[in-house]
Amino acid sequence: MQKITKSHIKKVTDYLWEIPKSVFSEMKVPARILANEELLDDILEDRSLNQLVNVACLPGIKLASLVMPDVHEGYGFPIGGVAATNYPDGAITPGGIGYDINCGVRLMTSKLNREDVQDKLETLSKTLLEQIPTGMGKGGTIKISTTEMNDVLAKGAEWAVENGYGTYQDLERIESNGKLLFADASLVSIMAKNRGADQLGTIGSGNHFVEVDYVEEIYDEEIAKAYDLKIGQVVILIHTGSRGLGHQVATDYIRKMMTAMAKYNIKVPDRELACVPFNSKDGQDYFKAMCAAANYAWCNRQIISWETRKAWHAVFGDQGGELRLLYDVAHNIAKIEDHTIGGVQQKVIVHRKGATRAFGPGFKDLPEVYRQYGQPVLIPGSMGTCSYVLSGTAKSKEITFGSCCHGAGRRLSRTAAKREVNAPVLKQELLDKGIVVKGSFRGIAEEAPIAYKDVNMVVDTVVASGIAKKIAKLRPLTVIKG
Repeated sequence: MQKITKSHIKKVTDYLWEIPKSVFSEMKVPARILANEELLDDILEDRSLNQLVNVACLPGIKLASLVMPDVHEGYGFPIGGVAATNYPDGAITPGGIGYDINCGVRLMTSKLNREDVQDKLETLSKTLLEQIPTGMGKGGTIKISTTEMNDVLAKGAEWAVENGYGTYQDLERIESNGKLLFADASLVSIMAKNRGADQLGTIGSGNHFVEVDYVEEIYDEEIAKAYDLKIGQVVILIHTGSRGLGHQVATDYIRKMMTAMAKYNIKVPDRELACVPFNSKDGQDYFKAMCAAANYAWCNRQIISWETRKAWHAVFGDQGGELRLLYDVAHNIAKIEDHTIGGVQQKVIVHRKGATRAFGPGFKDLPEVYRQYGQPVLIPGSMGTCSYVLSGTAKSKEITFGSCCHGAGRRLSRTAAKREVNAPVLKQELLDKGIVVKGSFRGIAEEAPIAYKDVNMVVDTVVASGIAKKIAKLRPLTVIKG
């Protein structure tokens, strides 16, 4: 297939573009791009739209393949991609979830304001770094047995709470309450379990972080109050996933599916989109293993929250109060959901890879305190820029299968960023702006602000499209990187 160019793309609205089915003979549905024109021009620089067209060829795909404005090239699926396939016999593909199964973000709120912590930022950052293991392959202090691992994979964040790493109130404020019920630990390989045995409570490397922010702006007073957000308030963002365990689950099942496709007479334009029917044994084995890895990720973020609370209390004592979980969202996952397509409500298998669920008001699975306002949607920027709290809307269900962007989105590869960025200089520049960064120079260079798109433009695009509402802007104070 030739590289997708602007000539292949039809403008639907100022924020929605479409690549018609006629562009590539194997497409079963159109491919749609949520972006303004400036972001679209940037998206055309890599292969992400070719990958989007390939996704439109998946067996059983419904309505359209979609990408958010933070899209960039990934493995098989573009990162920022959304696709729904027919339930129960449509395709499920690990490429549509990614290697870091249930990579996600959670936000914790405090009762302290920026001025309360300003003089202790260095101490706080060092204490967080002491409590939370970081870095590629890095293990933590929690070592679990095979039996305990099986319980983690079955129970997710609930296991952490049962073992003293949080409260049952936390579970109410996690997507799916931090546990997918279809998980089956027996379908996760011994190698995957071994890789995850000592990684609970660790953030790993790459773009993962623990970040202390303050609320710089409020855009919707009523919803911000419901979310318990106030101007100047100190909050903490945590971004990580299923670590080596999730990566191994993806590796194991991608390999199996590449072989299994012939059995189901499935052909895809890119082997990285290896897939099988959801209701086949191969499809069910992967889905149940993916659910188990997602549970591991929720347990991991829950334990990191406990470590963060320990560090917070060590620095601020009783005057710091408790850190309260606002919400936790997954952005690499597949779920069975009900959506209306062509006026008919039906079950579909929604793949979100680098995309956040963004359901609107009235969604029954939301905490009661948020239900009338819509789901909190957490959009981290890059260190040195800002992050956002949004709320989902009813329109997201109409045009994006209830999905939104998940961050700023990369514009430079990690290799390119390392070539362009002097990490010690960047670290000092951030410190001059009042942002304390702890992490390896390699990690700081790879995750430099110039490596990312403008998060303000990305967020303004999804807000203008109507799939989310802007609630609050967060500004970083200290960042802990892998």
